[in-house]
Formats: sequence, structure tokens, C-alpha cells
Amino acid sequence: MPSGDDNGALSNFKLNESTFLASLMPKKEIAADRFVKEHPEYDGRGVVVAIFDSGVDPAAVGLVVTSDGKPKVLDVIDCTGSGDIDTSTIVKADDSGCISGTSGNSLVVNSSWKNPSGEWHVGCKLVYELFTSTLTDRLKKERKKKWDEKNQEAISDAVKQLFDFDKRHTKVDDTKLKKKWEDLQSKVDLLRKQSDNYDDKGPIIDAVVWHDGEVWRAALDTQNLEDEAGCGKLANFVPLTNYRIERKYGTFSKLDACTVVLNVYNEGNVLSIVTDSSPHGTHVAGITSAYNSKEPLLNGVAPGAQIVSCKIGDSRLGSMETGTGLVRALIAAVEHKCDLINMSYGEPTLLPDYGRFVDLVNEVVNKHRLIFISSAGNNGPALSTVGAPGGTTSSIIGVGAYVSPAMAAGAHNLVEAPPEGLEYTWSSRGPTVDGDLGVSISAAGGAMAPVPTWTLQRRMFMNGTSMSSPCACGGVALLVSAMKAEGIPVSPYNIREALENTCIPIGGSPEDKLSAGQGLMQVDRAYEYIQKSQDAPCVSYQIKINQSGKTIPTSRGIYLREADLCQQSTEWTVKVSPKFHEDASNLDQLVPFEECIQLRSTAEAVVKAPEYLLLTHNGREFNIIVDPSTLGDGLHYFEVYGLDSKSPWRGPLFRIPVTITKPQTVKSRHPVVLFQGMLFVPGHIERKFVEVPIGATWVEVSMKASGFCTARRFFIDSVQISPLLRPIKWESVATFSSPSSKSFCFAVEGGRTMELAIAQFWSSGVGSHDVTSVDFEVVFHGISVNKEDIILDGSEAPIRIDAEALLSLESLSPAAVLNKVRIPYRPVDAKLNTLSAERDRLPSGKQTLALVLTYKIKFEEGAEIKPHIPLLNNRIYDNKFESQFYMISDTNKRVYTMGDVYPDTAKLPKGEYTLQLYLRHDNVQYLEKMKQLVVFIEKNLDEKEVIHLSFYSQPDGPVMGNCNFSSSVLIPGAKEAFYVGPPAKEKLPKGASSGSVLVGSISYGKVSFGVNNDGKNPEKNPVSYSISYIIPPAQVDEDKGQGSSSGCSKSVSEQLEEEVRDAKIRVLSNLKLTTDEERSEWKKLSTKLKSEYPKYTPLLAKLLDALVSQNNFQDKVHHYEEIIAAANEVIESIDSEQLARYLSLKSDPEDEGAEKTKKKMEMNRDQLAEALYQKGLALAEIESAKGEKVVEKEDAKAATDSSSKLDLFEVNFKELQKWVDVKSTRYGTLYIIRERRKDRLGTALKVLSDMIQEDGQPPKKKFYDLKLSMLEEIGWDHMVSYEKQWMNVLFPASLPLF
Repeated sequence: MPSGDDNGALSNFKLNESTFLASLMPKKEIAADRFVKEHPEYDGRGVVVAIFDSGVDPAAVGLVVTSDGKPKVLDVIDCTGSGDIDTSTIVKADDSGCISGTSGNSLVVNSSWKNPSGEWHVGCKLVYELFTSTLTDRLKKERKKKWDEKNQEAISDAVKQLFDFDKRHTKVDDTKLKKKWEDLQSKVDLLRKQSDNYDDKGPIIDAVVWHDGEVWRAALDTQNLEDEAGCGKLANFVPLTNYRIERKYGTFSKLDACTVVLNVYNEGNVLSIVTDSSPHGTHVAGITSAYNSKEPLLNGVAPGAQIVSCKIGDSRLGSMETGTGLVRALIAAVEHKCDLINMSYGEPTLLPDYGRFVDLVNEVVNKHRLIFISSAGNNGPALSTVGAPGGTTSSIIGVGAYVSPAMAAGAHNLVEAPPEGLEYTWSSRGPTVDGDLGVSISAAGGAMAPVPTWTLQRRMFMNGTSMSSPCACGGVALLVSAMKAEGIPVSPYNIREALENTCIPIGGSPEDKLSAGQGLMQVDRAYEYIQKSQDAPCVSYQIKINQSGKTIPTSRGIYLREADLCQQSTEWTVKVSPKFHEDASNLDQLVPFEECIQLRSTAEAVVKAPEYLLLTHNGREFNIIVDPSTLGDGLHYFEVYGLDSKSPWRGPLFRIPVTITKPQTVKSRHPVVLFQGMLFVPGHIERKFVEVPIGATWVEVSMKASGFCTARRFFIDSVQISPLLRPIKWESVATFSSPSSKSFCFAVEGGRTMELAIAQFWSSGVGSHDVTSVDFEVVFHGISVNKEDIILDGSEAPIRIDAEALLSLESLSPAAVLNKVRIPYRPVDAKLNTLSAERDRLPSGKQTLALVLTYKIKFEEGAEIKPHIPLLNNRIYDNKFESQFYMISDTNKRVYTMGDVYPDTAKLPKGEYTLQLYLRHDNVQYLEKMKQLVVFIEKNLDEKEVIHLSFYSQPDGPVMGNCNFSSSVLIPGAKEAFYVGPPAKEKLPKGASSGSVLVGSISYGKVSFGVNNDGKNPEKNPVSYSISYIIPPAQVDEDKGQGSSSGCSKSVSEQLEEEVRDAKIRVLSNLKLTTDEERSEWKKLSTKLKSEYPKYTPLLAKLLDALVSQNNFQDKVHHYEEIIAAANEVIESIDSEQLARYLSLKSDPEDEGAEKTKKKMEMNRDQLAEALYQKGLALAEIESAKGEKVVEKEDAKAATDSSSKLDLFEVNFKELQKWVDVKSTRYGTLYIIRERRKDRLGTALKVLSDMIQEDGQPPKKKFYDLKLSMLEEIGWDHMVSYEKQWMNVLFPASLPLF
């Protein structure tokens, strides 16, 4: 284990200012400080590092220049596309220099900006979409505070007006006064309600792009984000070009203090607004290479290195990496001729060393010689928890996280540091599921490093393998800097060999390699190794292993985990293949290559290998025999390694890891395992391996901790491994404030080895010196069934289930619930296109293609939904497809949700939606096969729709309705059978179509403690399985197709005449009215039909509809006069008195003739109401155009009396009021216009707000335009601004780019 001053593992040391500052940015641990002190010119100079992360702030402290004065950040790129804006709309400035932005704002361009073409590309974006949630929350609080101040002023003014009115009118008996009082009160209510419902979606920013004759430039208008009037205007923004050209950046406003970079792509048609998606990337970059001239102790590891920021964390997904981001980052790293890549990101994986990204990484490393370093993951302390790609990919150096006593005392501020350095408890451990070591090396895993300016601080402390990876990357940058300066060829192969053969071991046992890899990297030792071995062949050794006699699976190590393989000797075939870089010469390097390899085993009694191997370019095979039969239970780690017999000082050229986890068997009749008296100190890990008995499906664990005074924190993990599954992991963190017991339960798989890892957190109990004693009791339970996942096929037949308890008595208490419905959709459109070479041409020269699939979805009521793509979901690294991304938008183009490999649940109101799925690959044949890809929309059922299935003891139970089965006691060795029945047809969710699938879960047992579930929710039981029901075709409507029971009273000639009439009207309805010729034809036919059927109301209603739908008229007043005339014809064609008398009567629903009459009368009422409504709107439009009310003489006698005029709008409105609810969504607009005419804007706004809230369809823009105009009329500027922001959310100009 590392010790001594050289590596920060200091016993009994005291901090002073310098050692404290040094501990905040650890370099001593990896000997980087010594190396730079001895070689100050080799501090990373000449080295370019690509940072694959959440984005780097070029304005952050320490990230401005290198130690030799060069620009620190060479480029800042958003590889995800999350900041992309469509700027394909081109406008030209008017004489005053104004252009119209896509947001609708009028923008003034700076007259000094050069634009020879005069073409301005415009686009816009909601600014919160560019910010992190932390920054957005801060801005929302600050903006809400200022908005509340303005709203309170408006409320005070409205209350004063109401108070003054009450003071003037002590009695309000007059109708007009009552209405006025209600109007004033409505204003107060509206303002107060808006304060409660305030939801800040953020301002919109306009973007303008142009070509100045040399380069593309861009500027932003951020007025909506600024507090002070006049600030943030487009003309005041300092134009930016692509960062790599001038290395300049800007900020949005003083309020956010967020750095922004602008990059222009696709000939000005795409603007990428680059912001970071979290402080993580800047922090990582700072650890790698920050330079602080005033405080060198806070320098990064390689202050002379330059960086390229490749943002792979998508801001739309909360900084989750995407396939698009990963691939574009690799393209950028090669394009910028980077030397190293650091990636402090990762996810679990199904298959190690597999997938599209891994294939491209291999190409970048092997062909372009980039050194790829990545974090191993933070999912420890159990074995086989390393993540992809860092811990699972052969061509990547995976880094574990180490903490030294100096870091513990300084950076972690512990009262007392641990006596020696150790791996952080949460650092992921190897081996991979195919036996590779997983962790290559370790480095310091915590730092106080730079963070973006928007955090309003200079530095922040973070820890994780995300920090150890850039620490190692910085160390490698020092080595590359030295190699370049000394003319030593740089290769990821010789760098890795040097690192792994010069580490200081962490821990005292071979098994510690699974935690820390080869140990704590040492820069100075690695440098000496590189100098000494510079003439050695530049080769990587690829290991492929098969168990003798088997061709699959192929592994990279030997991992004996299950009990049967741990009890017998096995033979393995190993093939070692030297791998040269792609530019290696056949004659000069490949042909002459020949190495005499001495093979050694770290434990020949267990692992036997040949003594020598003559290795040539084409590789050689040899066999290994592993005999673990004499080993005790527990973890054992061995290696077979190869030495160059001519230069043994080089250390192992390759290693073959052999990991054996020999489980103990459960021998007691009652399946209980006890681990008693386990003693823990900070950082100690106990690993117990148990062969889970066949028949066990869950365990119940009791943990008792004692012997301590201060609180103790434990990580408890369980891991099992099954073929072609991600490691099955259960985890918990338990804090004991005092000696006590805790209980847990979790699912297990019978017949497989379970690791139980119990770890006292590395810093828990430090300083108390108490040793914690822990007792563990593990009780296995199990109910085995013949069908784990059940599919009910839609028939009436139940499914028979055999249940059996193999271990002990178990309570059989089945529960099944269907709580989701999956509705399948096929695309209605598929578009395949070639992406721009600017960002999407692969290092190989191949061009990336994109397939956009469009699906149409409709919901009759609001729903919680989640897209489900079985082929692609839940795999990002272990997926041969490059990228997947979806967005769901309504008919207004508002995006409600978006996602990628891990879809999220989203709430959608009722309405029609479009789902677009975006897939990328360079192979057109793969994409062609996806053009009919089925997507499921998984909808959560409402609580009232959830179906609880019934169980029966006989197969006829579902039909007979008896023989229910509820519970039983299973006796070991005796099977019991029962049936689960399909749901009753009347319980199927409304609108569920044939082919849809109801899904849910089923369980059979219960835990003996802690859960009071009443058998209602299987998912709360320790083990649950999938159950689904395929919805069958709908039952045939027996009445469908049957003729009317009563004959038609009309003659054949009358029926024929009606059919001809209706056919003519249909022809008229289908005529288009886009051109003058079409409108002329329509006019002729409509005139002819009116002459034939002058009083036929349906015809007149169609003519009115046609006029209303026209929008290409020149004379506005004349057009609306035509609408009034057409409406009057409809009104006059209906006998309103007869209609009123009929509607006051009740009809007999069983009288078919009466029902027909009722329908006709209701249609007449609707046609009358529509005519009155359209007439009212037309009258209002004419008033607006003329600026005066439309009136007429009351009668001929009063023609000379100018005061005897009727207000036609008011007369028409009162007539409409007789027939319908004028405040309803359909007719409310007219009510609002009326209130507005009477200067009762408060009442009008209240009605409009109610209409908007009650309207379940996608929002109607006309309502919001009306609301905005009334708010402007009242003078509530803060509300106007708020509503304008919301209109940009609800009615965006276009869909966002992928």
C-alpha cells in the first residue's frame, strides 16, 4: 500500500497552508508534482486533450491560458446538438436596419456589421433550454421576485380602484353598476390567481447569422433576459464566429453570468449555441490542465496542455450522454489532432467491449494513436460493477478512484485522516463479466477544481472516478509532453505498458487489483520506463480465451464464479495476438516481429501455463489449466503474465486475469447463512460468496451492528451474473446512529453465486477508533413457478401455473395487476438523408446518415405515457446503432417530451401528437431495415382503470365465476397448481384497440417483515414477474348493418331528389377556393344552388362556412358584410319559434321518428347558433375596421330620428344568448368581445382564462392573441411579458432540430 511523503499517504501529518492547498488539487499522489519540478518544460506543453464531458467554460479560472501563454481552450463544441437552432429562414433588413426574428420580435442590426449579401439568417430559442436546472432555478427565483413586485403593484392599484368604486357607490342595485363591480373584482382575482399559478418558462432569445465576406458570424438578442431597459439588444452584442477561429465567447446577461460560444454550421442554416450542461466538464478540464499563475498549488496536473471541449452531455436530457454526442466527439478529437481523450462518463452494459461506440474508439486508438482514458465508475464496492466504456473496453485505460490521507484531511476536511491511502468505497470494481481486470490503474479521485462562471464561484469540490480519470489523463499528458520534446514516438500501446508496469500497488493482496487495477500511477517512474523502452516494438497484445472444446463465448480473462466450475479443474485455450497500429510497415515491423515470451503464473498450484511462447505477428495459442478445487471459499485472484525473456525488466507485456469466487454452499435444512462477528474499520470490505440454493427467489437479510459510539455508514451490495444480462445488482446504504439492527430483502436467482459485499464507508468512524462488529443473517426463500413471464392471449382461457417451494414452507399468495397499456404504432412517414460532412463525417471518411420516422398518436383524454422501443431501449454503449432520439409534439409544434435510450414518462393532455424518432448510422442498409420500426406507446392506466386479475382453482373458473383461489401453504417437494384468469371484457380500458397489450406484474410470495401490501401491488413484493394480456378484436355490433324497422314515408322520386340535392352540396363543399378561377366557379355553383334550394338550411350553412374559411380577401369590410348576409339567410331559413317550442318538450327515446326529428331540430339549433356567432364576429370586425358601431334604423317611422338606432351587435348577441351558453369555449369569444366593447376587460379576461383552462384540445393561438391584446389595453406590462413568453412555448415557430 502506498506510504510516505511521496504519494500523499502521510501518517500523523499536520496541514499547513501549502499542504492544504496542494491537497485540494492532488498531484503528489501520482508523483506529478515531482516530475514537473524536475522537468518544468514537460508540463503538458505541446499536448492537446479532448474533454468528452458536459462542456467546458472557457472563462473559468485557470482555463484561459497555458503555462507558456498559449490559449488554453482550442475549441468548444456541442456534439449533442442540444443547442442547435434552425437558422435556415433568411430575411433582409428594411431601410431602417430592422429585420423580423422568428420569435416575432423586430430586431435592429448594427450598421457597422459587414454583410455583403444582405441576407440575415434568423432563428430563436427558449433560453432555459440552454441552461442547467441549477442555473434555471436560480434565475426563476430572481425573476419571480421581481415579477412579484410588479404584480403586487398591479394588485394594489386594482384593489384601490375597487375600494374607490365601493366608496362612490354604497348600494349597487343597478345592473350596469353590478357588472362594473364584477369587472373590477375580476381584475383583482386575476392578478392574485396569476401570482399563485406563475410558471416561468423563461425568455426567448433571437439569433441572427450572416456571412461577413470572410467567415460566418452570429449575434444574439437577449433583451428579454435583461433587467435594465435597452440592455441585451441585438446591435449591442459583440458578434462571434466559430470558436476555433477566433477563440472568443460571450455571456447572455449579467443576471445569469453564463458563458456562451457560437458555432455556425451548414452554410449558416444551423447555429449551435454552446453552454455547459453541468459544472462537471469544467471541473474535469481543470483537474487535467488548469493553470493559475498566482497559485501554482491549484494548478491542474498538466498546466501546459491545451484542451478541446467536446460536449457529450445533452442539455435536453439533464446532461445524459447520447450516441450522437459520443460519435461527433470522436470525429472532433481526430479532426483537432488531439493526443488524449478524457471521458468521465459511463453506464452499465450488457456486453463488455462491444457496440458501435467501442468499434469507433478502437479505430481512433489503433489508427489515429489517440490515448483514451476514462472513469471506471462509481458503483462499488461489489465486484463486476465497472461501467462502460471506461471499465469494459480493451482500448481504453479505465481509472479507479484513490484517496490519500492528505486528501482526506484537506479536501474532505476530516478531523482525523486515515493512516494510509485506499480506494474510495464507491469506486467500481472488476472484473468484467468476461474476466478482464476492468480497472487498469488508479489516481486521485477528488479535487477542488474550477467550475463555470454561472455557479457564481471559482472552484468546487467533487469526488468520483470522474475526478480520478482526468487526474490520470493529466499525468499521461506530462508523459506525452516529454516524449514529444525528446522525439520519442507516442503510442497508446507503449503509454499503457509504462503506466501499468510502474504503478505502486494499493492494498496488500492480489485481490486488491480488482479494486485498484495495477495500482496508483506514478508519472516519474512511467517516464523512466518510457525512456528505457523506447526502442521496444510498439505493440498491443490482444487476448482471446475460450474454454477448451467450446468456441463461444470468447472472453478476455478467466472468471470462475459459479460453484460447479470452482470445484473442478478446467482447461482454457488462450490466443495472444500482437496488434500494431494501422500504419505499421509489413516488411519493417510485422515480418521481423518475434518475441520469446516467458510465461509465469502467480500461483502454479492453481493456474498452470507453459513456460515459454515464441510469439510472431500472427499470434500464438497456448493452454492454461485452472484447478480451484483446493482453494477455500471466497475471492481469489491470480494472473498468468508474459515477460520478454530478453528484457524482463519491462515487466508483464500482457496479463491474463484469473478471478475465482468460490461460493459456500447452504448445507442446513433450513436455508440460512450466518456471518457473525465481522469486524469493520473505515474502508474495510467483507465479501461473502454464497451459492444461492436452487428454488430460492428472494432473500431476507438482517444486519446487526454494535461496538461503536459515533454513527456508522455501510454500503451493502449484492451481485449475481447471468449470461447476456447486465449484472443483477441490489444495493443499499445503511446508517446506524447507534448499535441496532436493520432488515432488507431482495430478489435472487437460484443456482447462481451471489456476492454479498458489506463495506464501512471509507470516512465513516474515522477518528473514533472503535471497531464495529457486524452480524449478518441471510435467509433464503423461494416459490418456483413453471411460467415466470405470463402472456394471456386474449381468449377466455386462463393460464395454468404450477408453484413449488423447494426450500421450506412458504405462503403462496398470488397477486397480479395490469396497470399499463402498450399501443403499437408503425410510422406514417420515413425520411432518410445524408448529414452534413461538417460534423458527421467519420474518421474513416464514411458519411453518417439519418433516418427520421414519424408516428401519429391521438389521446381522447390526458395520459401519462412513455415511448417503448424494444429493439433499442436501455442500451447506449452495447448497441450497434449509433444513436436514437425521439421527441413528441402537439399540432402547435410544442414539444412535450424528448428522450433517447432511457425514455421518460411524460404527462400529455388529450389531443393529437406527432412522435419523431431519429436514428443514425453510416450503413444505409441497416437504416432501410428500420423504416417500418414498431414503437409502443406505454400508457399508465388511471387508478380506476387498473385491473386486478383473479385466480381460480379450476379451468372453468373465469366463466363460471366460482372456484376462486386466494392463498395456500406450499410444502417443500409438493407442487400446487392454480389458474390466473384473463380480465373481464367490460374492465378493459376505454379506447384500447385490438393488438394493444395490457402489461403489469404478478407475484406469488410475501416477505415476512416490513411490507404491508395486502396482496394488491405485486411490484412491492420481493419478486415479481411480467404478465401481459393481448387485447382481442372488438366484439361485433349486432345492430350494425340492420335496416330500420319502420319504412320510409317518402316516395322514391322524393328520395332521389334529396339524394341529388345532397350530392350537389357535397360537390360544392369539396371545391377549393385558393385561386380566382376556383372562387369564380364556386360562386357560380353556389348561386345556382341557392336559386334551386333557397330556404334549405344545410346548404345555406355550408355557404356561410365557405365564406368564413376564406382568408385571401382584399376588401375586409365587404368580406364581413358578405358573411353577415350569409348568416342572415341561415337565420331566416329557420323557424325559431317552432324550434324553441320543440326544444322545450321532451321526446320519447324509443320513438324512432321522434329521435330523427330531435336530431334535425338540434342540428337546426346548432346551425342557428353558428350563424348568430359568425354574424356577431363579423359585426365586431367591421366595427374594428370602421372605428364605429354598426347600427340600423329601428323602423321606417323612426327613420328621421338619429337617436333611434339599434346596436346590431348587441341585438345579435342577445339572440344568441337565448340558444347557447355564451361563456362556453365554442361561443365565448363573442361574449369576450361584448364585455370588451363595454369596457369590462376584467370580466372579459376572466371568461377567456376559464375558456383556455377548460379547452382540453391543444391551445388555440387566437385565444392567446386575444388575451395579450386585452392585457396590453389594461396596461399590465408584466403580464404582457409573461404571456408573450408562454406564447413562445405554446406556439413555437418550428420544431427543434435533433
